[in-house]
Amino acid sequence: MFDTIIENSVSVSSFFVCTLVSLFLGAGIALSYMFRSHYSKSFVVTLALLPAIVQMIIMMVNGNIGVGVAVAGAFNLVRFRSVPGNAREIGSVFLSMAVGLATGMGFIWVAAVFTAVMVVFTCFYNLVGFGKAKSADRELKITIPENIDYTNLFDDVFKEYTSFSELVRVRTVNMGSLFQLVYRVRLRDVNKTKEFLDTLRCRNGNLDIACTLPSYGKEEL
Repeated sequence: MFDTIIENSVSVSSFFVCTLVSLFLGAGIALSYMFRSHYSKSFVVTLALLPAIVQMIIMMVNGNIGVGVAVAGAFNLVRFRSVPGNAREIGSVFLSMAVGLATGMGFIWVAAVFTAVMVVFTCFYNLVGFGKAKSADRELKITIPENIDYTNLFDDVFKEYTSFSELVRVRTVNMGSLFQLVYRVRLRDVNKTKEFLDTLRCRNGNLDIACTLPSYGKEEL
């Protein structure tokens, strides 16, 4: 069941079987990527066709020493993206490539079982919110005058309204006349956000304060 259907050369029947399986599994991978995700049509179509494309590359050099070079070249196709992708996009691209490599070498049942397992776990992790940031996490940007020492300036406020706080970045703004402090915080009670911000405004001279959901730079690969 898990043996290759390609022996010494590629027959017409094995070619069509592998291609149809690649297209079918590619569509399944694309659908799983679309599940609770923002996506573009071009990326989803590429994801659906990629297994068949990689399969064709492998079939053309099957049984040749060039297989090793083809595998390396196939995975370098990740560079088709002109901008860095997020972790989920890159993972989906590699999954499509792995399926294409398997079908290209004739291991259609291996490709089918692997795709099924990956799709099920992808959907499961998204349904249960695995790895999702806690709803009370916030990114806090506070602007203060440059003549104020920001060290421990808000410690007592954070102690009262947050269960966790960390200063992650400090930069000057407005030609150096102001400091912008960026904190990662976890609110004790999200219903007291306004009260929390009002307290901070009394400390920073009523300058700009922004409280937003955190944006993690490590999302990109």
